[in-house]
Amino acid sequence: MRAVVYERAGGAEVLQLVEREVPSPGPGEVLLRVAFSGVNPTDWKVRSTTAPPAGWQVPGQDGSGVVEAVGEGVDPALVGRRVWAWEAAAGRPWGTAAERVLALAERVVPLPDQAPLELGAALGIPFITAHRCLTLGESAPSRVAPGTFAGRTVLVQGGAGAVGNAAIQLAAWAGARVLTTVSGPEKGALATAAGADVVVDYRREDVVDRVRAVAPAGADVVVEVSGANAATTARVVAQHGAVALYAGSPGEQLVVPLREQMTLNAQWHFVLVYSAPAAAKAAAVEDVAAAVAAGAVRVGPDAGLPLTVLPLEEAARAHEAVAGGAVGKVLLDVGSAHGRADGGANG
Repeated sequence: MRAVVYERAGGAEVLQLVEREVPSPGPGEVLLRVAFSGVNPTDWKVRSTTAPPAGWQVPGQDGSGVVEAVGEGVDPALVGRRVWAWEAAAGRPWGTAAERVLALAERVVPLPDQAPLELGAALGIPFITAHRCLTLGESAPSRVAPGTFAGRTVLVQGGAGAVGNAAIQLAAWAGARVLTTVSGPEKGALATAAGADVVVDYRREDVVDRVRAVAPAGADVVVEVSGANAATTARVVAQHGAVALYAGSPGEQLVVPLREQMTLNAQWHFVLVYSAPAAAKAAAVEDVAAAVAAGAVRVGPDAGLPLTVLPLEEAARAHEAVAGGAVGKVLLDVGSAHGRADGGANG
């Protein structure tokens, strides 16, 4: 089988396309024939800075495909099922940028027949991260489902990114009034397509004035993409509101007006999905799966998440695209034709 691997930390040039033997699933594992592999920022960040503990690493946390075999202790009914995988490479050398991946059974989720395989590969890290950001606040709902966010205002900073798009789609499905910020009209159109009620172009408008005009009490939940927005975010978070910051660079500092936030009893949280509590991730997976089953989350331009799909042999280009800030979601087409043939016509 073909697999993308790297054996040392470095730039995208360390990625190699190699031939490997098809592995056999052990206890608690499934062998997934991959259709699409999702590329996330952590893929290139880890590859750039961390040598593989096992001496080699197949990148790719997220993916979709068809279960081909299962190991001891795994329900054999999974064989032949279309699934989406999350955190495939977390603590493991097998990521989804390969024609087959050994994944923990607890990290694969059935994908409804009507859901495209491209959607499955785009769910994992972005949607689990978005769910965590939406539900961290003590005054926020702990679950995302129809009606749980009714009467609440959610502000998504950077609504055209993968996590921003996921947060908009999930919050809108849960009944929130969703505000978002973007850097221009094209990204604004994407955020509107995702389901945002109010879009603020931060390059042309004053974010604080616009948010306070439509939500005088402020935002109950702020999904924050950058610590550079802290001064602005602090002025739009509501009494007892919560801010969840999910992106940052090593050494980056956060400056928050302390006394004002104390007066609000506001909460500032920091999110990295890989080290999030297991119970929180389990709840996120369950809620995201429910949203998929309901047809409430989608991919493509009509959902505000345009796809860039590249062949497996262009994994380096895919990593570079994500590192360069590609709009939407970047996927590797690993074996989608097989996934469609064996797992249903959709996708």
